Amino acid sequence: VSPSAPKPAPVAQKVTLTTDNHFDFDKSVIRPDGKQKLDDLLGKIKDLQLEVVIAIGHADRIGSMAYNQKLSVRRADAVKAYLVSNGVDPNRIYTEGKGETQPVKSCPKHMGSAKALIACLAPNRRVEIEVIGTSKM
Repeated sequence: VSPSAPKPAPVAQKVTLTTDNHFDFDKSVIRPDGKQKLDDLLGKIKDLQLEVVIAIGHADRIGSMAYNQKLSVRRADAVKAYLVSNGVDPNRIYTEGKGETQPVKSCPKHMGSAKALIACLAPNRRVEIEVIGTSKM
């Protein structure tokens, strides 16, 4: 009978999770559907040795570039505040605002009404969240 070999130590696995969070026009308040996405993300974070959370805010093109830059930062900060209020270490969260510089949807300049343009540009009002950590399992 041969002696049993020692079991190898578990290998840490690098994990990256992503989600996004959309906002109402000219607002930096997290919508209920956004809170649900963040809650889902928080559930996944619990199984990680967390390295960093990156929250990057975005705005649509309506308004001045300076205003949209500040709005995008407020959106990223709102996501950070929500994550911190749910137990994530604030020192692990990096926030940044990109203003209107990285749209994911383009819409014609003239859509018939301001309401139609606001609706068309909705996907651009977002915070992209990336979580980087190592699996504890």
